[in-house]
Parts: sequence; C-alpha cells; structure tokens
Amino acid sequence: MRTIKYMQAINEAFYQAMRYDHNVFQIGVGINSPWYVGQTTRGLIDAFGEDRMYDTPVSENGGMGIAIGAAITGKRPIITFPRMDFMYYAMDQICNHAAILNYTFGGCITIPLTIRAIINRGGEQGAQHSQAIQAIFAHIPGIRVVMPANAYDAKGMLIAAIEENSPVLYIDDRWLYDSACDVPDRYYTVPLTGAKVVQEGTDVTLVASSYMVAESKKAIKTLKLKRVSVELIDLRSIKPIDEETILSSLKKTGRLVVADGGWKTCGVAAEVIAIAAGDGYRYLKSPVERVTLPDIPAAASPSLEQCYYPTAEDIVFAVLRCRT
Repeated sequence: MRTIKYMQAINEAFYQAMRYDHNVFQIGVGINSPWYVGQTTRGLIDAFGEDRMYDTPVSENGGMGIAIGAAITGKRPIITFPRMDFMYYAMDQICNHAAILNYTFGGCITIPLTIRAIINRGGEQGAQHSQAIQAIFAHIPGIRVVMPANAYDAKGMLIAAIEENSPVLYIDDRWLYDSACDVPDRYYTVPLTGAKVVQEGTDVTLVASSYMVAESKKAIKTLKLKRVSVELIDLRSIKPIDEETILSSLKKTGRLVVADGGWKTCGVAAEVIAIAAGDGYRYLKSPVERVTLPDIPAAASPSLEQCYYPTAEDIVFAVLRCRT
C-alpha cells in the first residue's frame, strides 16, 4: 500500500481500465491539453494514442451523442466535462437518451457509459464555473450518481463505473485533488451503492458527501473537544442513497445533520432529510439540520466566496444546534 493523491488515483484508474479493456476510450474537451484536466489524464495520450483519447471541440451535446452511440455499439466510453456547469448543454442527450434507452428498448440494449463531471468551485470563478448540480441528475431515473470523497474510493468507484453496463455519473470535486490516502496499486473496484460509516459516534449522525466529508472530519475534531460524539457517514452514492445505513445510525443517535456541497432547495440534503422524516421519524429526538450552499449563484469576489461556501465551522454550529 502507498499514499497517493486523489487526482493521481483517478489517473491510475484510467490507465488500468484502458489497459484491461480495449473497448474503453475517453472523449471530452481538453483531455489532451497541457492542463490534462487537473493532471488526471496526464500521459494517457502517449500510452493509448488519439484513437482512444478524443479531445473534442466545444460541443457538449455533440460529444455526448457520440459517447452514447459508441456505448450502444459495445464500446465503453468515458466522457469528461471539465466543468460540470456546461453539462446543461448536454441535458437532452443525457436525460432523453442515455438514461432511458435501455427502458424504451425493453432491456434489449445496454449503455455502458461513464459520464465524468468535475466541480470547479472557488478561485473567483463566478456563477457559471462554480456550480454543483448533482441533485439535478440524481432526480433522473436511469442514471447512477456517485461522488467519491477520498482517493481510495475515487479509483475504485471510477473503475466500477467503467465496468457498469448502465450510465453512471461520476462526480469529482477539484477541492479534493490534493487530498491523499492509502491506495492499492492493483486493479480493484468499490461498489457503486452503499454509504460508508467513516467514524462511529453516539450523539449525532452527520451525513456528508464529496468534499463535505473532509470538512466534516475537521468539524469532528472541534466537536470532540466539546465532548460531542459524532457518527460520520460518507454517502458515496447519491443515486441510489443508502437508506439502511442512515436509518441504522439515526436509530442509535436520534439526531441528524446533513452536509452537502450543493444548493439547499430540493438538494441531496433534502432527500436525506426526507428519509429521516419518513422511516426514521420515530428515532428523531430533535429537528434535523442541513449545511448547504445558499440558494444564490456563486460570487466571484474572494470575500463573498468565504461567506458563500459552507465550512467545518458551519457544520460545528449545526451539530451544536441539533443537540440543544
């Protein structure tokens, strides 16, 4: 075992998956540029050539159509959107084709398609380059949505997504790229369903996803000094959501805080809270809390960004409110 960064884990997953299966190829804007999508595609064009690394013009809808067509014929395309915001241009292809073709053809065709979406928040990028729209796609039947929070899951879930015979939206957050943990150098998969209990606790259940897991870990260190025992759950998959793990934890703690990097209204946090308000209602000892983005577009000002993005401090306050 060795320690590598999140972005290196993604790069390694690509290398191994493309070597393992010659039907795997990549398509997307900038995947062969000197930036190499945050260094996650570095070296791949040298290893596999332009036949399997297609750097496309800026035409999200067209690229998505090519990827879907290739998947129908038996290829395993990975299409990358370096900024998740611009997936809106491909919504017709994703929602009206990729997500439903297997159903409309009575299961006679499969769509082994990996849609890789990257959240680029912060850095004064403004409203059109800082959006986290995972909840929109979680609403669509026929698409799995996963958001790995560490390097180990980033590699394993990406390989699992590539092996899956139905569309998977794999979302990675640039704020996680420099985070590191132990990652095997072998080819392995992590299931695309099922949350993970990162830390056990008795006072409050804290459910988080993606970079909010890292912020939650910081918050837990502060809360420990205040003698608050927090059970942290990493959702990993937000479509489907692991209700059993959430309810099992809630039964033990009786209190719930949800931390999500998306907007508040109709978001992932709201869906988790709906689970608690339904089957988990009898366990609740206090009102639930959620830590999310406010329902406004991201600002480009550094000072306003500091107010806009939720942090560990916000999670601490939410947990303490939950216990009063």
